[in-house]
Amino acid sequence: MLSVCRRYARDQREAEDMLQEAFIRIFAYIHQFEFSGSFEGWIRRITVNASLRYLSQRKIEFSPLGEQDSFSVTADDLTALDNLGVEELLRMIASLPLGYRIVFNLYAVEGYTHDEIAALLGIQPVTSRTQLRKARKMLQEKILGSTKTIH
Repeated sequence: MLSVCRRYARDQREAEDMLQEAFIRIFAYIHQFEFSGSFEGWIRRITVNASLRYLSQRKIEFSPLGEQDSFSVTADDLTALDNLGVEELLRMIASLPLGYRIVFNLYAVEGYTHDEIAALLGIQPVTSRTQLRKARKMLQEKILGSTKTIH
């Protein structure tokens, strides 16, 4: 679960604080687990929610959609992905601005829909889609930039 927290945190210390909060909630509500679904999934959901609750104590900036916020994926972009290691990709995701990183993780990693993300974060679904689009664009630029330095 530390890796879940790490995706939302700025650094290891913050991830550990998030995990501690998650475990407090897990132990406080363990009696409510009904053994009807995945225990790991139940713990993961609490961990994600605890991480979001931790972050909600800070001001999360969600930027508006601009006209220049479109991107396309080319064959060269797909080749660039083949040259990336997992750790490098995780570092790139961690370097995204907080709002982008949260929405990207909730959508791309955790599998939430834009409506679910909007409800969790108190934003509009269109804001979730915008943040995801901007996160993908920024990641695309980072990936392309990193592969140019390799060659």
